[in-house]
Amino acid sequence: MSYPPERIRNFALVGHQSAGKTSLAEAMLACAGAIPRMGTTQAGNTVSDYHATEKERQISVHASLLHCDWQGTKYNIIDTPGYLDFISEGLGALRVGDFAMVVVNANSGPEIGTDQVWDYANQFQLPKLIVVNGIDKENVDFDRVLDELREHYGRKVFPMTLPIDPGPGCRRILDVLRSEEVDYATDGSGEYTETPAEGPWKDRVRRLHAELIELVAEADDTLMEEFFDQGDLTEEQLRSGVHAAIQAETFIPVFATSATTDVGVARLMDLISKYGSSPLDRKVVPAIDEEGHRGDIALSDASPACYIWKTISEPHVGELSFCRMYSGSIRPNMELFNPFHGTTEKIGQIFTLQGHERQAIQEIGPGDIGVMAKLKDTHTGNTLTSPDRKVRLPAVAYPKPNIHGTLVALHKGDEDKLAAGLATLHEEDPTFLFGYNAETHELVVSGQGELHLEVLKSRLARRFNVEVDIVEPRVPFRETIQAPAEAKYRHKKQSGGAGQFAEVWLRIRPTEPGGGIEFGHSLTGNNVDRVFVPSVEKGVRAACEAGIHAGYPVTDVAVDFYDGKMHTVDSKDIAFQTAGREAFTEAFKNARPHLLEPILSIEVKVPEQYLGDVMSDLSARRGHIHGIEGETKYRTIKAEVPQMEMYRYATTLRSLTGGVGLHSEAFARYDPLPPNLESRVLKQPEFANA
Repeated sequence: MSYPPERIRNFALVGHQSAGKTSLAEAMLACAGAIPRMGTTQAGNTVSDYHATEKERQISVHASLLHCDWQGTKYNIIDTPGYLDFISEGLGALRVGDFAMVVVNANSGPEIGTDQVWDYANQFQLPKLIVVNGIDKENVDFDRVLDELREHYGRKVFPMTLPIDPGPGCRRILDVLRSEEVDYATDGSGEYTETPAEGPWKDRVRRLHAELIELVAEADDTLMEEFFDQGDLTEEQLRSGVHAAIQAETFIPVFATSATTDVGVARLMDLISKYGSSPLDRKVVPAIDEEGHRGDIALSDASPACYIWKTISEPHVGELSFCRMYSGSIRPNMELFNPFHGTTEKIGQIFTLQGHERQAIQEIGPGDIGVMAKLKDTHTGNTLTSPDRKVRLPAVAYPKPNIHGTLVALHKGDEDKLAAGLATLHEEDPTFLFGYNAETHELVVSGQGELHLEVLKSRLARRFNVEVDIVEPRVPFRETIQAPAEAKYRHKKQSGGAGQFAEVWLRIRPTEPGGGIEFGHSLTGNNVDRVFVPSVEKGVRAACEAGIHAGYPVTDVAVDFYDGKMHTVDSKDIAFQTAGREAFTEAFKNARPHLLEPILSIEVKVPEQYLGDVMSDLSARRGHIHGIEGETKYRTIKAEVPQMEMYRYATTLRSLTGGVGLHSEAFARYDPLPPNLESRVLKQPEFANA
C-alpha cells in the first residue's frame, strides 16, 4: 500500500539502555495488528533484535526498521540501540526521522544516555516526545520522573497521559487532552474503556488542561491573541494548535506506558497519528550541489532524491541499503546517480522491512523509508538522485572513537578475509575505524567502547570466519633532545670499482615544542659542494623517521650542517646521505635524548555523585583536571591525561559510575615522559636492542 506524505510518520525510538525501546516497538506492532503477539528480549524473539549477537547479549546492537498501519497512517518505526557504543545506529535513525520518540525508564528517569540522544535530536532540529515506560514496575514515582524531566529539558515538558495507579498491576491512565480516565484490559490485548475523570483526578486534569492551553497558545500568534482576549481556548482551537506547538516545541508531550502489558500504548499511537510530525513538516531540506553551493530539495519535486542512512550485509541476501526519500519516488530498474562517488546505480529489488522479514514492493514514495538491495558503490551517508540533478544531502557527523586496540589475526593466511571484513564493518558502521599505524607497525581498530569492539570482533568471526584478538596498542611516543650537541662523521668505502666518500659536520639543538625538524646549513668556502646539502638532509630525515633513542620519530630538533669534506671522484648522493644519517645519530645520542608522550584532552560526563571517584581515578592516571561544567545532575570534567594511561578507560569509567559515565578524547600535544617511566618503557623487550 502506498501512503501520501501526510499519512506517514517516520520516527526513531531512542533513549538510554534498558529504557524499554524494543518492548515499546513490539507493543506498537502488536497494538496495530502487525504481529500476532509480543516477543521479549529475554526470550530472544522480538521483531527488532533478530541478529545472533543481540540474542546472545539480550541488547539491541543494530537499528531495526519496523512498520505498521494505525488509523490509515503508516508508522516507520526505527528501534535503536541504547548503548552509546552503537550510537551510529541512533544517529542514522535521527537523521531520517521526522521526530524523536525518547524513551525513559519509569524507575530511573532521564539518564546520561537520554541527555546524549536529546542533544543529537536537537542537532537535527527534530521535535521530540517522551515516553515514560515501565509504569507497572515496583517503586515507580511518575511525578518524580516528571520533575526530573523538567529539570533536564525545561518547563515545556508536559504530561499528555499519566498513570493513575503506578506500580504492579497498573492499568489506568489519565488522558489530559480528553479529560478521561482510560482503563486497560489486564490480558495485554491493549483494549480499553474510557470514562470521564472524577474526583481528585478531575481537579488535576482541569489544572493540567489550563496549563496545556497556555503552552499551545505560545506557538500561534492568533491563538495567543484569542487566549488573551477570552482567557481560554475552545476545544477545537486547542486540538488544532497541538500539532504546531509540538513542531515549535513550545511544549514537549510526555506519555506514560507499560509496553510489556500494553497499557497506554494505544493512546500514544492515537496522538502520534493525529498530532505527530509527518514529512510535510520538513518538506524542504538543505542540499549541496556539485560546486558546493547550498540549495534545497522539496518534497513536492518529481525528481527522486534519497539519503542512505544505514547499510548492512545480510546472509543469503547481500548488502541492503536503507533509504529515506526526500523527493520523488524510486522503482526497480531506475538509474540513480551517486554524487559522492560520481557513479550510477541501477536499482534492483526494493523492500519494506519488518525486522529481518522483507516484503518486495514496487515503489518507495516521497517521504517514505524503504530498502534497496545489492547496490554496487553506495554506502552509509551517501545520496542518490536522478542523473539530471546531481546534489547531495548533508551526511551525519559521527563522534570520534574513544577506545583503541591492536588487532592481531590468530591464524596466518586470513589477511584477505580480514581486510574484506574490516572494510565491510566500517561501511556499515562509520564510528568503527581501522588503519595501519606506520609508526608502531600495528593494525589499530578504534570504536565507541569496549562492548563495541567486542561485538565487532565476534562479527568478524561469525560473518567472515576470521578469528582475532584485540590487545593494547603501543603508545606513539616521540624522541627529542634536551641539550645542544655536535658530531663529525666520515663515510669512506672502497671495495673495488667506484668508491664512496663524504664527511659531514653537524650541530643540533632543541627547539620549541611542535617545531618538528628544522634543517639548515651554514657552509662557507668550498669544502662541500652545495649540491650535497639535500643529500645530507635526506639522511638526517631518514634517521628522524626511524628513531634513535627507542625507535620512535624524532621531533623538535634544529639541525645545522656547518662543514665537511668531499672527494672530487668518490663523493656522491648516497655517501652524503649515509654520512648525514650517522652524524645526526651520533650528535643525537650526545644531546641527552628523551621521550615525549602524547597527551589527550578529555571530557568526562558523569552523574554528580560519582565526581569524586572519577577525579581521583584521573589523578591516579597522572591527569590534570582543568574544570568542571554543568549544573544538572550530570557534570562534565575537562582534563588532560597521558595516552599511555588511557587504555580501556571507557571500561573503567563505566565500572566507576554504574555504567552511565561517558567520555570523549582528542589529541592535545606531546609532553616529556617522566624519567622513572621512561626507564620502565626502555626496559620493555621491544627496546632491548635500541
